[in-house]
Amino acid sequence: MSVEVITTISPTTGEPILTRNGISAEEIQQLPEIATQAFETWRKTTLQERKEIVKKALAILDQRTHELAKELTEQMGRPIAYTPKEIGTAIKRAEYLLKVSDEVLQDTPGEAEAGFKRFIRKVPVGPVLIIFAWNYPYLILVNALVPALLSGNSVILKPSPQTPTVVEQVAKAFEEAGLPHGVMQYFHSGSPTVIDSIVRDPRVALVCFTGSVAGGLSVQRAASDRVVNVGLELGGKDPAYVRADVDIAWAAEEIVDGAVFNSGQSCCSIERVYVDEQIYDGFVAAVQTVLKGYRLGDPLDPTTHLGPVVSKRARETIEAHIRDALDKGAVDATPENETFTKPPEKGNFAPPTLLVHVNHDMQVMRDETFGPVIPVMKVGGDEEAVRLMNDSEFGLTASIWTKDTARGYELAEQVEAGTVFVNRCDYPSPDLAWTGWKNSGKGATLSRYGFDQFVKLKSYHLKDYPK
Repeated sequence: MSVEVITTISPTTGEPILTRNGISAEEIQQLPEIATQAFETWRKTTLQERKEIVKKALAILDQRTHELAKELTEQMGRPIAYTPKEIGTAIKRAEYLLKVSDEVLQDTPGEAEAGFKRFIRKVPVGPVLIIFAWNYPYLILVNALVPALLSGNSVILKPSPQTPTVVEQVAKAFEEAGLPHGVMQYFHSGSPTVIDSIVRDPRVALVCFTGSVAGGLSVQRAASDRVVNVGLELGGKDPAYVRADVDIAWAAEEIVDGAVFNSGQSCCSIERVYVDEQIYDGFVAAVQTVLKGYRLGDPLDPTTHLGPVVSKRARETIEAHIRDALDKGAVDATPENETFTKPPEKGNFAPPTLLVHVNHDMQVMRDETFGPVIPVMKVGGDEEAVRLMNDSEFGLTASIWTKDTARGYELAEQVEAGTVFVNRCDYPSPDLAWTGWKNSGKGATLSRYGFDQFVKLKSYHLKDYPK
């Protein structure tokens, strides 16, 4: 059987920039075997030993920030002005998980009783398969990798073909930090058949997937013939509601950033905006003013705000959503901006697009666009806004923008989403659970609850020997 050759296409030029060999049938079988053997030793190390290795690996990655950031920009298209921050944020996120690990992973005592000792211990589950996406690969990987290792598990990593060097850089850093052989393995593949075969392997004790809804459902189906937990971090169609009392210019600046940063390629990007009818026109004008100051172009230029979207297919999906909206009565209200109208000739450049007069009959208000599109819909007030925010198959995040923070909190309680923001958006906080509702996923990462899927509970019930 020939080995798959995986080619990474530059979002900026449309040209091939990297190739990697896929995994052979023999190697598919070896990965869980090696992971199982390594797990038997790694699980016996102390938490302090594991923490020291993680800290050393983070320090190595930190030293290589410039190199890692440049690779990210070249492979997935985010401007070089912003990619270094992903490395820094990933390290800070990992440091939080390190900080809470002692408390989270300690034994839980049972009721005190003379002659008895009872407690609950959190023990590692075993080899963990982590399949992670390209859009924020270091952040997504840290979410699962750090608690998995700290809990005592071995890991098998499967990166996106779009960002293959991420897993290589991480594995190299951990090897240099002293992680024992076999505790961390990785493979490259673009084949659903290969991925399914590892998901089905009985030696894999947990599957963590971050990506599209379709991809997550495929992984869940592959795992359905055995008892194994599957954590899913999937898509979003995240809404924002702008109340009439806001500072319009400020809200516009924040919401544009939340909608188009990383060219809108985030599961928690703002993809729907509901605005009180009293300030609708003023808000649209403010958004236009903000967009005039954005620069679309070469992501290696430090003055660029927005680079290309990841692929031709992604650009075509974005364009199809825009066409559908316009065909159904929406109006393109994007302001004049030469970098939008004359983007680079090569590559997958999708300029930010502001749409008004939108409604829920349009794809752009229902399906995940995953691009720099800002559809703005007029609403009569709080009740209508909450109803429309909840009118979605997704439930990852939602944001409410208001000077009346008490009222914002009241409305947030009514919104169906795993994370609700008031006067902020697009920020997974490491001390809060990152969890999707509805078709946005299941399970949780980050916070103290982010360790839960990587451990199983073992109860100890010890009685003194009768005398």
